[in-house]
Amino acid sequence: YSWANEQFGHARLGDPRRTRRLVSLASSLAQHAGLSIVKSSQSTAQVEGAYRLMRNPSVSPEAIAEAGFTATARACEAHPLLLALEDTTTINFSHSTAFDDLGNTTTNPKTRGLLAHSVLMYAPDSALPVGLIEQQRWSRATDTYGVKHQRKERPYEEKESYRWQQASERMAERLGEIQKRVITVCDREADIWHYLHYKVSHGQRFVVRAAQNRRLEEAPGKLFELPEVLATAGSHTLNVMQKGGRVARQARMFISYSEVSIKNPDNSGRALPLTYVCCREQAEDGACWHLLTSEKVACAADARRIVSHYERRWLIEEYHKAWKSGGTCVESLRMQTRDNLERMVVIKAFIAVRVLGLRQGGISEETQNDSCEKILTPTEWKLLWVKLEGKPLPSQAPTLKWACLKLAKLGRWHDSKRTGCPGWVVMWDGWFRLQDMVEGYLVMKSLDQEI
Repeated sequence: YSWANEQFGHARLGDPRRTRRLVSLASSLAQHAGLSIVKSSQSTAQVEGAYRLMRNPSVSPEAIAEAGFTATARACEAHPLLLALEDTTTINFSHSTAFDDLGNTTTNPKTRGLLAHSVLMYAPDSALPVGLIEQQRWSRATDTYGVKHQRKERPYEEKESYRWQQASERMAERLGEIQKRVITVCDREADIWHYLHYKVSHGQRFVVRAAQNRRLEEAPGKLFELPEVLATAGSHTLNVMQKGGRVARQARMFISYSEVSIKNPDNSGRALPLTYVCCREQAEDGACWHLLTSEKVACAADARRIVSHYERRWLIEEYHKAWKSGGTCVESLRMQTRDNLERMVVIKAFIAVRVLGLRQGGISEETQNDSCEKILTPTEWKLLWVKLEGKPLPSQAPTLKWACLKLAKLGRWHDSKRTGCPGWVVMWDGWFRLQDMVEGYLVMKSLDQEI
């Protein structure tokens, strides 16, 4: 309950009773992150109250989200450096409910959904996600979907690519002076001239992976040709994440860097002064990152730091997985209208950050040896120990890594050399089973007091 109150207790919904209901609903959903309102509620009255809130036209998804963004901004105050990890994803619904209110997200006409652009704050000092500071949701019109040739004719402010700048504007407004401690980290989709120009002109820090072989004022004239003329400044061991059929591996990357001046594509205005960092394997088909950054790089250690910041970008993809399917399962929602659907989608967007923190704390090298009481109460970890260890309780709380693995084991995960890290499904199956154990323990404890 305390987490839900911290996130949503200050929501401005026009009536304090609505805010209290929101906190109660968020608390129930967080304890049973992948379940429906009915299955996560304790009583019929709680179910009815939750559905009244979700159907209330006076409760806007934006007001719910703003409360969570404000809570994240407060939490950011404690950290000396923050990475704003940013990406766009699709939320697909193949069922018939709310179908007509949604837009196309794929070429499959039987699938409708929303697009979402998220900005997740990450604190390198704790190696854990802090919270969502911005998220936009929209849908594409079904009658104009696929009309790609019209895109160039639209003003920049009407294009989907403008979402990147909008996200930065809203983030800066919420963070105030804290913005100076923030470095935005984006994939190739953010390599947009207008967006880079906005970041530079407003003094905002960033690391963006280049997608365009942009023209330079310096020789040899093109960005992707620079590594051939730059001296190698050092090497870096990169952990290549498992993805699809690609196996996880370690790659030895060679780093080079230089200051560059990127020309405007339409040849107008001044060139953008940036720093270029290249991180690539020597193999012809090896990994290669062309990174553009606002940060000054004076030595190999500075260049490695830029690469390290970009390595954290995969967390926003993991966040979207936790939100959409493996953790809070928003793609399984069955609300009858888009507004009702969005209210639930927003609440679960913040719960997914909590889900991500639980798993990330256990698998991250920086945090796996910390106390598991960062994510579990003393009652929770002690019940987990008694259930799975079969020996006396330790005098101190076990580690986060222990908690992550034991929760997965409780969710019927089998540890072998091939399975890698526990996935979202087994982690949350274990979490649900642990909550059932806690509930049973508290019931028995109350019975003992009565007897």
